Parts: sequence; structure tokens; C-alpha cells
Amino acid sequence: MTEPSYLTAVRESYDTVAADYVERIPPPAAMDPLSRAMLAAFAELVRTSGPGPVADLGCGPGRVTAHLAGLGVPAFGVDLSPKMIALARHAYPNLRFTVGSMTALETGDAELGGILAWYSTHHTPPQWLPAVFAEFHRTLAPGGCLLWGDYVGEERLQPTRGYGHPVSYESYLLPLDRLVGLLERAGLVVTARLEQEPGGRANRPHACLLARKPGKP
Repeated sequence: MTEPSYLTAVRESYDTVAADYVERIPPPAAMDPLSRAMLAAFAELVRTSGPGPVADLGCGPGRVTAHLAGLGVPAFGVDLSPKMIALARHAYPNLRFTVGSMTALETGDAELGGILAWYSTHHTPPQWLPAVFAEFHRTLAPGGCLLWGDYVGEERLQPTRGYGHPVSYESYLLPLDRLVGLLERAGLVVTARLEQEPGGRANRPHACLLARKPGKP
């Protein structure tokens, strides 16, 4: 099966920017307080339900994966970019990181206690989101949790440079209600939402959604 062109663009772009990305993106300790609180709440929910490990999808250099591990969550990371995964493995050799796509996870049905999709779905064209969210539903155990966080709006961005380098990826910002609808059509129940206006390092509205796969862990 031929890989969708957007995945190739994302992989090649993040391989190109990986080293400078690490230098320019702040660690979790420098996130805004509400985002850190959502990560902490997600970690507590996963620890309470306890049905399996947590996949940090689009983990980049692994900082948020390590942050979750520090909160007592058995987390591992997945990213399209081999260079990002190499950086993550070097920085956090005690954690598991694998190259992969959230469109086709190398994870069995109902294996995960949680999924973190932290600013990692905006490069996905809207027509591919149902397939991505279906993978979330397939791999989550009954009672498993999803924390999604990203920019929201109604805009298609086509940058030519990112983090000081040429890039070929695009970004698709969708209204939050549309994202909620897509998750619910995939069989996930949205239990909480947080919307934030631009401020600090975030120059666009951004949001977090907590969702759960129905059923008992």
C-alpha cells in the first residue's frame, strides 16, 4: 500500500528540523499551567483505571513521554520521524520509543490504557482523521482514556520553513466541535474540554479534550 503523501512530508520535515526543534520547543515544565494540569489529570485517570500502558503518539523527542512516566504512568512513544525517535532514545534510554504512524499502530486491539495525542494531529488532513480516531478506538482498552491537545480554528497552513529549515508539511486547524464529533463518531465519549485563547507562546486558540472508550477496564 502506497503511503499517503502527507505522511512522507511530515516524516521528511521533522527529520530535517529535529535537532533545532529540541532547542526551540520548551519542556513540559515550561508549559502553561492549564496544559500541565490536563496532563496531570490524564495521568491520574490512567493510574486509576489501570487497564494498560499509554502511547504518546507523535512523541517527538520524548519529553512529554518522560513527563508522563514521571507522573507514574507506564508510557511509551511513537513518532513518524526516525531522527526524532533517535533523539528520544538517547535522552530517555529507560523508556520505549518506536517509529510508526498513528494511522496504523503496531498495537493489538484493546491493549492501551491511554493515548496521548499532544499537538500531533494537526498535520493530518481532515479526511484522514476518521481513520486515525478509529485506530485510537481500536487500540484503547475498554475504559481507556484519550487526551488530545492541539490548536483549533478553521485554517489550512502551508509553511515553507519551520524551526529554521525548509519544510513541506501542512497544518489543518479545525473547530473544536467538529473534532468532538469526529471522536464521538469513532466511538469515543468526550468527558471534558478545555479551550484557551492565544497567549504566551501560543499565538492561536488551542484546546484539550479528554475522552474515554466505553466499558469497564
